[in-house]
Amino acid sequence: MQAILSLGVIGVLILSLGLVWRWGNRILHGTMPARTFAFFAILFTSGLDVGLIMFPLTEFPIYEMEAEYGFTNPLAVAFGFWGFFIWLFYFLTTVYFCVIEPRLKIFEIPWVKLVNNAIVIATCAFTGFLFLQYLPDYIEGITPAVRFGLVALVLLVAVFSSTDIRYVKLLSLSSTWLFFSLILVMWLYGGLGVGGLARNLGQLGDYFGNLHRFVLPFNDYHAFYLFWWFAWSIMIGQFVSRFVSGLRTWQLLLALLTIPSIPIAIWFSVLYGIYTEGLEVAGLLNGFMVLVGIIFVTNSLDSLTRVYSDNLELTVARFGRWRYVVGHWLLLYSLILFYQFTPLEIEWIGLVVIGLYGVTGALVLLRREQLIAEHGG
Repeated sequence: MQAILSLGVIGVLILSLGLVWRWGNRILHGTMPARTFAFFAILFTSGLDVGLIMFPLTEFPIYEMEAEYGFTNPLAVAFGFWGFFIWLFYFLTTVYFCVIEPRLKIFEIPWVKLVNNAIVIATCAFTGFLFLQYLPDYIEGITPAVRFGLVALVLLVAVFSSTDIRYVKLLSLSSTWLFFSLILVMWLYGGLGVGGLARNLGQLGDYFGNLHRFVLPFNDYHAFYLFWWFAWSIMIGQFVSRFVSGLRTWQLLLALLTIPSIPIAIWFSVLYGIYTEGLEVAGLLNGFMVLVGIIFVTNSLDSLTRVYSDNLELTVARFGRWRYVVGHWLLLYSLILFYQFTPLEIEWIGLVVIGLYGVTGALVLLRREQLIAEHGG
């Protein structure tokens, strides 16, 4: 399994460099161009979930104690799983859906369309299932009834938000500013000051010194993260490519590698300061973290629902708002409940997506003359 994953990652790297080499100066436009900040807010909040908020404090001790992470510090490891290089996955798929898919329409081939949307629906519901599973870790003492009710409510809000792209944009922008507020509050609570934050940010330099170690999976947990990014990459590329507005291909590459990584780096540095000081995050602070995490989950679910509902023409225009909301909510919540009785793992979805990458690449090669003709070489 890790051999297939490694080949997939190498393929992403080679294809991304090839796109920049071939079409580096091409100006990219989506079908619904958004302002730059709105575009990155949508990308950031749609492409990440509650794990960004809640995982680091529980993972820092693991990265500090286990020998396989000894090549760098825990902060650099956490950043390596969430920042910089792995945003290359979203770059590749965003460019594909801006430039190549409108010409070749590979994802309109019936069986490709079926597989792609099955992946989107499965991953959307699986995200809700993981949220359901981890809720007791986020909210101490939560009862089963509240757990299932909260997940049902979050899913309902997400499906309703997906009914209008304006709601998606508004939720993304609001959650981005709320995330910045959380960073500020936690920074003040940690008492890091400017100097402490700068010292922790300085430790992230070790990630770039060990960047080559994060390209291919170095253990099973790293592989889990890479599979997760693969699983999300095609559907996030489908969604956010709609909002690209006037960026050149090389500019999009630099922006995707750096802009989302900046708040991630600051957030992780703040949390690492809290961890090293041995401070407890409880009460209102934990509640604030959970709130932001829940909104991130909502952002992810509404964007994924928007992707597959548009692809399959299961839209508000076709069914009306309330039939749309009830239908999609029932579908996704039923799958969330069903996943409790299956051994489904994100690695399986990631493998299917890697296979879809391979098929898409082969079909692009077969139709390259058409692509070259339409792009004028």
